Amino acid sequence: MTWTDEDLVARSRGGDVDSFNQLILRWERPIYALAYRVIGREEDARDVCQETFLRAFRALPGFKGQAKFSSWLYRIALNLCRDWVRRQRRTPVVETPEGVNPLDFAAEHEPAESIEELVSRRELSAAVEEAMALLPEEQRTAIILKEYHEMTFQEIAELQGCPLSTVKTRLYQGLTVLRRHLERQGMAPVARKT
Repeated sequence: MTWTDEDLVARSRGGDVDSFNQLILRWERPIYALAYRVIGREEDARDVCQETFLRAFRALPGFKGQAKFSSWLYRIALNLCRDWVRRQRRTPVVETPEGVNPLDFAAEHEPAESIEELVSRRELSAAVEEAMALLPEEQRTAIILKEYHEMTFQEIAELQGCPLSTVKTRLYQGLTVLRRHLERQGMAPVARKT
């Protein structure tokens, strides 16, 4: 039987540590991927991911269930990422771990592709990462949540604590900067999901 997040949260609040471990297994990769995309450093993203679950576990008795567990968890992770960026007082720069494509951490298995397609995809990924590092934090976060984590505008607005129109503006402006940067690099413009 597959338990919902709400079921696992209720069981965890009742003292079932195994249920919280199931939540960690379910959400560890998406939270790590979010932290990695915002911070850009593997070790620091791991630390943020670990701290996210530690804080969630400690705060679980106070979790009212007014928002989805995943939204609550993303909010904790984003706040920790913002704190890290402020402490570092620098723009995140993506350091790709040796021999690993960071997008593979959260990606589903893809069909086999030719060497040309693989090289082209990696070049595009590198160009997107470079352009993302140029964006202000709010725009970068809006794009990450919408495009990589497939959140709705409303979910992003709630996470960022801003009006829906602000999220849409941040996303539009950020994607415009990305598209221009990719065009200057000779890459095809990013196709937006609808």
